[in-house]
Order: sequence, then structure tokens, then C-alpha cells
Amino acid sequence: MSLTKSDKTIIAAMWSKIAPHADSIGTEALERLFTSYPQTKTYFPHFDLHHDSAQLHAHGAKVVNALGDAVKNIDNIHSALSKLSELHAYILRVDPVNFKLLSHTFLVTLAAHFPAEFTAEAHAAWDKFLSIVASILTEKYR
Repeated sequence: MSLTKSDKTIIAAMWSKIAPHADSIGTEALERLFTSYPQTKTYFPHFDLHHDSAQLHAHGAKVVNALGDAVKNIDNIHSALSKLSELHAYILRVDPVNFKLLSHTFLVTLAAHFPAEFTAEAHAAWDKFLSIVASILTEKYR
């Protein structure tokens, strides 16, 4: 699976709107993840997972900023996420399914925040992009 020139353009345009709100969008996506898929909380036993906690905000920003690195290196996402792939596979040992679940909650969050911009084409481009990101983050598991 690869991104088309149109996909890349859509992702870059929407990223310019997401980046200034990385903290709140990331926090909201994580809150959706933990509410919809409570089993994902097991990877955060040391976090305060209550609504709007400082730890959720910090991790939400970290997640969205990592996506930003992938957007900025859209022609070499693999290189941009290689260290994160190793961290999640070898040290954190996160269940690979969780990346797909987070991708879904991130898409829902984008749709909620940017209803006019989140067209069918944008949804398809972001879904493809996040699938590539999830695939890269899980490749060290193989």
C-alpha cells in the first residue's frame, strides 16, 4: 500500500490544522481509545487515566507529534518511526492490535474536530496513512 500524490497533499493540508492542537487531539483520541477499548489501559498502569489528566495530555501530544514526524517524512515514514517501532516491540511490548484501535479513534477525533475538511477523500487518505504507520510500528514484532 502506498500513498498517492493526492493522499499526501490531503494529509499535509489537514496536518497544518491538526498540529496546533496536537495536545488536545491526542488526548481526546486516547480518551476514546481507553473508553471504547478498556483493555488498552493495561499498558498504562502508572498513568492517571482520568479525563483531561496531565499524563493523558502529555502522552496524547507525544502520539500526535510522532504522527507529525511521519507526515513530515511522508516519503520515508519507515525511517521516521523506526525507533518507535523498536520501543513498542522490544521494551513496551504493546499488543499490535492497539495501533489499529488507536488509528480508529484518531480518525473519529479528526472527524469530530474537522467535519468540513474530513471528506470521504480525506478519510480514505488518513486511513491509508494510519494503516501504513501501524504496519511500520508492528513490523519489529515479526
